[in-house]
Amino acid sequence: MRALIALLFTLVLPFAAQAEEEVVAGLSQARVAITADFAGSEILVFGAVKRNSPIPEGSPLQVIVTVSGPHEPVVVRRKSRRFGIWVNTSSVEVDSAASFYAIATTAPMGEVLSHTEDLRHKVTIPQMIRSVGAPKDVPDAEAFTEALIRVRENTGRYVMNESGVILSEDTLFRSAIALPANLTEGLYATRIFLTRDGKVIDTYETTLDVTMVGFERWAFNLAHEQPLIYGILSLIIAITAGWAASAVFRYIRG
Repeated sequence: MRALIALLFTLVLPFAAQAEEEVVAGLSQARVAITADFAGSEILVFGAVKRNSPIPEGSPLQVIVTVSGPHEPVVVRRKSRRFGIWVNTSSVEVDSAASFYAIATTAPMGEVLSHTEDLRHKVTIPQMIRSVGAPKDVPDAEAFTEALIRVRENTGRYVMNESGVILSEDTLFRSAIALPANLTEGLYATRIFLTRDGKVIDTYETTLDVTMVGFERWAFNLAHEQPLIYGILSLIIAITAGWAASAVFRYIRG
């Protein structure tokens, strides 16, 4: 029996001694404040690869960084020309799509991550979006998801930056993620993947808090908690602004 146990230890120890590459990472800031004059921001995602033995030989190490805003259902509508005017003729509800999504990699995505791993971890933009069902009378439902991606890419809310992660000596890495001005308030999940041969070998996740402050926070709370008061104030401000502009115009002309 002792001989068998000794044999098992002899077989297991070499595998236990092998180093597992682990991510140690952080963000340049843990909170982004949205103010009245907020015009966008940039966060730096940085970190290192922790090892207990020399860097493994063979396929190169790759790094993927993703930043994902709050997920929400989205209704995508198609417009068609009917009787000389453009009207909504069909729609598909996407069950879950990130309000903002950015991907940065050390190399082209096809070299960094396999399709199987993408399906498992939902890394690329099409995999991140979840659309379970679609109306039976809409034969090309996938086109609606593609349209959603295209629109949000054009507005800077979905970003794919291949070679956007700088990796030094297979150990230190960093990536700058630009955040647009039209951010949705909430927690933004930041994920980091280490891959070799297209397979994920380690992951790390943290969150970035995006929140409104100052007047923006006050107006947001008022609109959601006291919509009647918010509407009355908006009307008063609009009337006052119109009257003031008219008075200035009359003064200039006079």
